[in-house]
Amino acid sequence: MLDTKPSREDVGPDQVLCEFCTAKCCRYFALPIETPTEFADFEFIRWYLLHDRASVFKDDDVWYLLVHTTCKHLRDDNMCGIYETRPQICRDYTTDACEYDDDWCYEKYFETPEQIWEYAEATMPRRPGQSMRSPKPPELPILS
Repeated sequence: MLDTKPSREDVGPDQVLCEFCTAKCCRYFALPIETPTEFADFEFIRWYLLHDRASVFKDDDVWYLLVHTTCKHLRDDNMCGIYETRPQICRDYTTDACEYDDDWCYEKYFETPEQIWEYAEATMPRRPGQSMRSPKPPELPILS
């Protein structure tokens, strides 16, 4: 593997793009989740985000749970250790639209439970009896 990777356009037709990559596609997986439509849905997403190495993103109107975890068969050279017997999902994956170029971004991206809760409060209709103001703090006890 080279110290600096060539641009996608500079990789020749006789070369394999993966030989120049850091294997981002093997360092996480993302699963579609239901689009949140009520506060209870956001509570589930908040629960996901309470776990290490999890984030949630929205892209093209689809919400995803993203789990940052490395495939146990990824070798130190960023190549697949079970290439000949890799799962079908890996066989179907192509480099045509992969993240090699580092220029991907998401419509919405949440890393913490606080972020998703703030988003829910900002976008969902207020619940009955809910005020825009913060709750009144309890009164301080009177010292005698």
